[in-house]
Amino acid sequence: MITLDESGKIDILDLGFEELEEQIKAIGEPRFRASQIFDWLHVKKVKEFAQMTNISAQLRDKLEKKFCIKSLFIVKRLESSTDNTVKYLYELEDGNHIETVLMEYNYGKTICVSSQVGCKMGCRFCASTLAGFKRDLTSSEILSQVYETERDMGGNVSGIVLMGIGEPLDNYDNVVNFLKQVSAPKGRNLSLRHVSLSTCGIVPRIYELSKLDLGLTLSISLHCPNDKGRSEIMPVNNKYNISELMAACKDYFKKTGRRISFEYALINGVNDTPAHADELAALLKGFICHVNIIPVNKIQERNYSSDRAAAKRFAHLLGTLGINATVRRTLGADIDAACGQLRREYEI
Repeated sequence: MITLDESGKIDILDLGFEELEEQIKAIGEPRFRASQIFDWLHVKKVKEFAQMTNISAQLRDKLEKKFCIKSLFIVKRLESSTDNTVKYLYELEDGNHIETVLMEYNYGKTICVSSQVGCKMGCRFCASTLAGFKRDLTSSEILSQVYETERDMGGNVSGIVLMGIGEPLDNYDNVVNFLKQVSAPKGRNLSLRHVSLSTCGIVPRIYELSKLDLGLTLSISLHCPNDKGRSEIMPVNNKYNISELMAACKDYFKKTGRRISFEYALINGVNDTPAHADELAALLKGFICHVNIIPVNKIQERNYSSDRAAAKRFAHLLGTLGINATVRRTLGADIDAACGQLRREYEI
């Protein structure tokens, strides 16, 4: 995937290994140089061609003239005093800002990355949409969140969730290219079984993703079991209703064999009654899935709230109805780790 910067240089982090081989061959260099360069970029994670010390100065000069290595800059770094969650506000080269969150679990560290600058989906309970949509991120800008965070932490993450600012399937091509890059055997080589992609339900893209059979976990932001209620809090439901969404989910499971996770942000007085639990259980009956109950994050501009006690009661009720459900662990509560909050506060 070839992307050019403003000066006409190729964004080298966007290139797959075979694409890089072709580009290196085109500048008169042997193909094996691509392996060296790919290793410097994706294993050693250098930020400048000058750091590639096992290739000649002449080749480094060629690379400087034809390619660029895009960078992110840490504007803010907030670390939780309770659970070691770290939230980064990154500035892109064009001055836009995105958020990335590093979370610590017993099995390792997982990074939550953004896929767009802002979001156009308009979900009523989410802070990401409040500052408006600016643009898609390139695959290298998504990848750079991983590499810059790993450089800062001094190690590698063991998992990735595409659950930050933006709707990943609204930036489909760049997200798929990112997934191929981060899992490239000659590069970062992260198994996509350790990657989760969260979507509000862009149905045609779910069908496309299933055909790729990448092995990742699909997380569906469901948040209400009926069309009337879901459309009120998630405008995307007006275009792709629950019936269409569930058909796409069943197709995804049939093609990939991967269990789907359904996210359910519990909102007091909106989707938290026993009747909602009954509807949700009926909707998911026979589905091999998991429901992730999320106490909704309080944001200043929305009069929505819930708490862990209510989330636990709802999860227990689902359990009695035969649905596998747990309450998501709350991380970074003392540093406003909810998507979009830090970016919006900084840009106001």
